[in-house]
Amino acid sequence: MPEPREPEGAIAATGMGGAMDLATSEAATLEKIPGGPEGTGPQGKPRSLWSDAWRDLRRNPVFIISALVILFLVFISVWPSLIAPGSPLKCDLAKAQEGPAPGHPFGYDGQGCNVYTRTVYGARVSVTVGVCATLGVAVLGSVLGGLAGFFGGVPDSFLSRVTDVFFAIPVVLGGLVLLSVVTSNTVWPVVGFMVLLGWPQISRIARGSVITAKQNDYVQAARALGASNSRMLLRHIAPNAVAPVIVVATIALGTYIALEATLSYLGVGLKPPTVSWGIDISAASPYIRTAPHALLWPAGALAVTVLAFIMLGDAVRDALDPKLR
Repeated sequence: MPEPREPEGAIAATGMGGAMDLATSEAATLEKIPGGPEGTGPQGKPRSLWSDAWRDLRRNPVFIISALVILFLVFISVWPSLIAPGSPLKCDLAKAQEGPAPGHPFGYDGQGCNVYTRTVYGARVSVTVGVCATLGVAVLGSVLGGLAGFFGGVPDSFLSRVTDVFFAIPVVLGGLVLLSVVTSNTVWPVVGFMVLLGWPQISRIARGSVITAKQNDYVQAARALGASNSRMLLRHIAPNAVAPVIVVATIALGTYIALEATLSYLGVGLKPPTVSWGIDISAASPYIRTAPHALLWPAGALAVTVLAFIMLGDAVRDALDPKLR
């Protein structure tokens, strides 16, 4: 007589030396639970750093608030005419320094321009300068720092000395000297100046990340298998070294927006008729006692924008830093 067969299933040892039977359907169900056990995703697959970071960001109210503010700024930068009536360059001296009125909630500045319209249109310049400067700094700094950290030797030593020279240049003083000879009214001289003085910081971060990543076992295994330098950089090192660069670049974006406003306030950044928060703050400074609204609104918009990007960078840093988990 054949012996009775045990039901097909999964057997797991217990802490007391016994056994716990899991039916096949139950074991399969556990594998299919979204999120699964700790450290796994759908179908029991291990979660990556990026999936863990996105999950944490979605639960972080600081990230949600700052992201909504930034999305609103991007929206008004692309379509400012949808919420701001008229042209920011249309002014009426007869209404100079007048306070808020129906249809003009922010009042008028010293030249009789609508403060509300100029504040809305000023977001376009600030976001454009911040994004373009951040992209330029991130690309240039990551490439130079990553290559120096990967190859080491003379290129690494030379880059370290060059970055020391750039770190010794005061940013505002450098802007006063370099931009004072520029006559262009576009944003590109200001963006180029920020990239010129901003890449050393990202370069240092990228260099340190690459040096740390290239010492990992999977990189050494790829090298032993004969992988080329370009393959190791692009496939194994860059994806695992880019997180600190993203964090620093996100925080720096808000700094570049504040720097553009500072240079424009000093008269060496953007120049009229370009609409900029820094230009409006500079123009409204003499009337701060008689028409404070002309200064407070663009200054407040600048402060909220910079704060939103810094908060976003802090949230991204907390999500991407494994030490904070």
